[in-house]
Amino acid sequence: MEEKLKKIKLLILDVDGVMTDGRIIFDSNGVESKFFNVKDGHGIKMLQRAGVEVGIISGRESLVVTNRATELGIKIVYQKSLNKLEPYQKILLATGLTDEQVAFMGDDVIDIPVLKRVGFAAAPADAIAEVLPHVHYVAKARGGWGAVREIADLLIKGQGLWEEITARYNLK
Repeated sequence: MEEKLKKIKLLILDVDGVMTDGRIIFDSNGVESKFFNVKDGHGIKMLQRAGVEVGIISGRESLVVTNRATELGIKIVYQKSLNKLEPYQKILLATGLTDEQVAFMGDDVIDIPVLKRVGFAAAPADAIAEVLPHVHYVAKARGGWGAVREIADLLIKGQGLWEEITARYNLK
């Protein structure tokens, strides 16, 4: 797994069930809300500082996702993608990256085609059973509850950058 992690230049995330716990809340006016984990967000920012870009491919379209991506500085965002291989292939063409340089975290059957292609595939602890045979790593945390942070930390450590990225926090 260490060799796989060293090659990663881009982490692509699903949203519902990965960046969130999968709940979608609509108020009486039809305004949508989602719950994002601040630790996941900090992990994304540290990963970006480590030189690993982060992107999103979501099956749904949501202004909430657009806002969260903007807040985190995520520029690669594809929404309403029911065939996730299409935007994935566009990302490869636009970035010049190969499959082995990309990591993807997904939790449901819609994610399997991309999980099977990437160099490092991951799932949150509560991913559906059909996803698990197609991933290299299953997080201990559930989607929306630190799974993204776990993968971010794993990638940073796997690339030997943990000390450098966390130096500002005086961990020692």
